[in-house]
Amino acid sequence: MAYYSIDEVKQKMARYCAYQERSHYQVEKKLREMGMIPEAIDAIMLFLIKENFLNEERFARAYVRGKFYQNRWGKQKIIQGLKQHQIHANLIATALTEIDEADYQTTIKELIEKKRRSLSDKATYQAKQKIIRYLVQKGYRFDEFGDILSEFFA
Repeated sequence: MAYYSIDEVKQKMARYCAYQERSHYQVEKKLREMGMIPEAIDAIMLFLIKENFLNEERFARAYVRGKFYQNRWGKQKIIQGLKQHQIHANLIATALTEIDEADYQTTIKELIEKKRRSLSDKATYQAKQKIIRYLVQKGYRFDEFGDILSEFFA
């Protein structure tokens, strides 16, 4: 196991946080894995926050944008991911404002169309159930896509 001075760890963690947005949870976990004592972890975390390498709100907003616009996750799956990073509920609600509601509805339609095209039996009850399971797995709630899905199976 390698031993590092506080200054070396501060620089390592500054680079770690500069590479991509990180949550406090991720950084603390990394510091514990490095064998840092709690007092050193607190000092390093304080340094990273003061120097603006670490910002929970910025992380949460970037996470929401990335997971929705790149991975096309629904709000439920995004919320679960943020909870795993131990982000506070108020901050989660703020971060979810990054998703434009029109984009959200458009994405649901696109996902339904994409899944429907991939199915051999496009108009059956089983096809509808597969699409529902697919959307729920992607993190969408039925009340968010039920009306849109009805349009496809009218």
